Amino acid sequence: MLATVESKSVKDRESAIRTIDTEIDAISKLKNSVALENLTSALDLMQNSTGRIIITGMGKSGHIGKKIAASLASTGTPSFFVHPAEASHGDLGMITENDVVVAISNSGESKELVDIINYCKRFGIKIIAITKNPESSLGKAADIILELPNYGEACPLGLAPTSSTTTTLVLGDILTVGLIERKGFSKEDFNLRHPGGKLGSILKRVGDLMHTGQDMPILDENSNMQAVLLEMTSKCLGCVGFINQTGMLTGMLTDGDLRRCLSPSILNEKAINLMTKNPKTVSKDMISAEALKIMHDKKITNMFVLENGKPIGVIHIHDLLNNGVA
Repeated sequence: MLATVESKSVKDRESAIRTIDTEIDAISKLKNSVALENLTSALDLMQNSTGRIIITGMGKSGHIGKKIAASLASTGTPSFFVHPAEASHGDLGMITENDVVVAISNSGESKELVDIINYCKRFGIKIIAITKNPESSLGKAADIILELPNYGEACPLGLAPTSSTTTTLVLGDILTVGLIERKGFSKEDFNLRHPGGKLGSILKRVGDLMHTGQDMPILDENSNMQAVLLEMTSKCLGCVGFINQTGMLTGMLTDGDLRRCLSPSILNEKAINLMTKNPKTVSKDMISAEALKIMHDKKITNMFVLENGKPIGVIHIHDLLNNGVA
């Protein structure tokens, strides 16, 4: 029985490596064969479009097309997927004269694309074809062709779309990244489109998570240490910030600082004599993941949030970690 299991494992490993190698070879062929002039023309057309980028394709090409449309839309290029079969039953009305259509077909002869192609030709809508066959019906109808490498599938039967869908996906990523770089799409732009999930947590701003108002441990810099201990204990954030007469943050003390300077006479001291002056601070607009990196690098657990030098909030490392920022 053990020998049988080991034999299966060996065969499975060989199959996995063979599949990976085949798909790597297909991507390498794409790398060496992509027509840079056509790629630039396609990016120009997509960037300068005053409408949307419409992605379409049938079967496995359609599944890849949906991912490409989603990637474009989430990175600043309005885009959506139109199913070719549904297009023939009314969804052609979703495509306007200002749009650009990216049609995906490995063979270039998907019958379901005919109505979309004819519609685009009738209304002068530009077509970018992603296909292996430039001489196909799709290739001849397209304004720009992004040719896929004519490489075999990883499928042992040579039938199931495997290497071809991988190279199509990579080509879609090339278009997406190219537009991101051309448009100067930023983390802030990305944040606006990803409010949910793990990405949403990482891209939240410090101002979304900070403690403010009565929850913020703040005292005058001349406060005595008894007041500091009470403030730190009541606010439960392990720190106190100190301000001068103009309301500017001048320093802070953490519970770790207190442990390090404990003495019988500590209650007779004033905060200004023990506080850490000019502590590390952040702005409310900083991305929370960046704030977490600062805390990690500086080995600190709290930072005050300033606006024009005055504290408007405080952020604790647990606020970041508990909200999925890691």
